[in-house]
Amino acid sequence: MAPSTERREIERLLKIADVTIDGTRDWDIQVHDEAFFARVLRAGSRGFGQAYVDGWWDCAQLDELFRRLLAARLDSAIHSVRMLLAGLHARLFNLQKPSRAFTIGSHHYDLGNDLYRVMLDRRMIYSSGYWANATSLDAAQEAKLDLVCRKLQLGPGMRVLDIGCGWGGAAKFAAERYGAEVVGITVSRQQVELAEQICRGLPVEIRYQDYRQLNEPFDRIFSLGMIEHVGYKNYRRFMRVVRRCLRDDGRFLLHTIGGNRSCRRGDPWVEKYIFPNSMLPSAKQISTAAEGIFLLDDWHCFGADYDRTLLQWHRNFEAGWDELRDRYDERFHRMWRYYLLQAAGSFRARKNHVWQIVLSPPQAPADYRARV
Repeated sequence: MAPSTERREIERLLKIADVTIDGTRDWDIQVHDEAFFARVLRAGSRGFGQAYVDGWWDCAQLDELFRRLLAARLDSAIHSVRMLLAGLHARLFNLQKPSRAFTIGSHHYDLGNDLYRVMLDRRMIYSSGYWANATSLDAAQEAKLDLVCRKLQLGPGMRVLDIGCGWGGAAKFAAERYGAEVVGITVSRQQVELAEQICRGLPVEIRYQDYRQLNEPFDRIFSLGMIEHVGYKNYRRFMRVVRRCLRDDGRFLLHTIGGNRSCRRGDPWVEKYIFPNSMLPSAKQISTAAEGIFLLDDWHCFGADYDRTLLQWHRNFEAGWDELRDRYDERFHRMWRYYLLQAAGSFRARKNHVWQIVLSPPQAPADYRARV
């Protein structure tokens, strides 16, 4: 039987990325259901991911597949009507308004502390490690935390704010290693519960709180992988909140994934199944949000380190699946694998980046040097 029109169109697009349907290379796609082709043309990247979770296709090396697809810019080659409407919705409405602030916590971070214990390092740090001199995930995450503290020039007795504190690993590190007094905020109840246990006995306070509710003084502020949930309509407000809480001689470190171009919404599949109401800021969006509020002290890029971090998270997840399978089904297994390896491929293709940005009020001392 002759190939369908839909199959021929998908084959034509994949050829641009040197990907073959039912080919023999690790990055080639093995299709199990012919309805796959029409689904992708109809629903774009969301349909592509949904079809994988449903078992309609497989690939031996998803991360390399995505590197090729993204390097060839095939993510923008197919636009469904549904995707265009979602983009319009994001323009018209503030998807990250205060009433939605806790959605990401319940949807993603409250999936279960058991999942994140299996996947992450011993400190449970859920952002890129720093692999310059590290050979293990634990070492890479400790190196990242130390890098943050050194860039902020932390010292004993400083009052520090951690916006998006996760399970408290960074707050605990700053308190133990640098003598800081830390307030950590998160929109996840399960993170609060575990972070309070992890930081017990230390000068660390963990709160279930949206960043917009903050209005108190701190000597230093950092945020590791949280601004991705803030949304482009709120970047300027985020910077203003940080400024009103930061003393005139303070410093703010922003650690974030960044995108090459300014956008108003995230990847449709990731937004629906992994990080609802989330998107990646561009350099322009961050700079514009900070202009007139902060001065730029340092901008450090190490996106390749997130590729390596994600691959280690994936190895940990697969190695620990037997511990998780009683609570999470096989569809979740495929969804989570897809999420981690799609993300790894995005950094390898240089579609996404990791930035650590140090900002300060105009009144702060002018002799700053980043301690890398």
